[in-house]
Amino acid sequence: MRQWLPSSLPAVQGQGSRAVAGMVQRLGEPGFAGGLLEDLAPVLPAASWSVYRTGQRCKPTLFMSASRGVPDTTQDCWWAYLSGPYRQDRTWGRAFEDVPAEPLTRLCHVAASEVEGEHRARVYEAHGVAERVSVVDYESDGSVFAVNFYRHQHQAPFRDGQISDFEGMAPVLLALARKHIALARPPSLPVVQEHAGMDEVLPAIAALPQGVPALRERLLRLQPDLTDRELDVCARVLQGMTHEGIAADLGLGVPTVKTYRNRAFARMGIHFRNELFAKVLGR
Repeated sequence: MRQWLPSSLPAVQGQGSRAVAGMVQRLGEPGFAGGLLEDLAPVLPAASWSVYRTGQRCKPTLFMSASRGVPDTTQDCWWAYLSGPYRQDRTWGRAFEDVPAEPLTRLCHVAASEVEGEHRARVYEAHGVAERVSVVDYESDGSVFAVNFYRHQHQAPFRDGQISDFEGMAPVLLALARKHIALARPPSLPVVQEHAGMDEVLPAIAALPQGVPALRERLLRLQPDLTDRELDVCARVLQGMTHEGIAADLGLGVPTVKTYRNRAFARMGIHFRNELFAKVLGR
């Protein structure tokens, strides 16, 4: 496990500069998370990535995640992380409750074998993750804002040159992640009435505040017997995604997506999409 300070000036050259150009063009767009992995692949061929904040004094939040070339299990990884390991996570080089003397940006590199038992088993081994490199802001309230890139078990280890190139791009990647979050964050959440039509529902879709993790959490509070896949599908329905879009996002077939949706709707005693919006967003 390594931690080090980034270079004082980012050195983004060659393939890195071309990658950054593509990322900038995607800022604020729905395809930013998946597109960034594609753009970064010539520099750092990660199979998945995530951007999240965690810490004792903040609500853990997954802002975005995506996978490339493998089924996207980043949401499952996040929920496995929140099931307990995040409170004992030492991969950031300090205890969960520690507060730094001042804000600090660091780079981290950790192999799965260096992660402690429960964390390694639930998050890394269960999802085929072998290695992580991160650029991290340790914030003044003790929280960690982390931009993480993961190598999966089917991939060759990250080379020293790739990690060096990542170091050169890390401050830019951190800034791009923060800027995308700011651009994509909607202003407020309107109330949806029980019998609202789609013209009233669409503004609510656009105004969902925290994405899939927050929607999953609310759905689970409303209907505790929903399965993980039913939660995945319904959360994306609430974001306005089509069945085809949900299928592509989750690596499922469209008929399978419809089956999960129908099962979830049956558990909640509803039949239509606008009833789901009213049930979840109208409370």
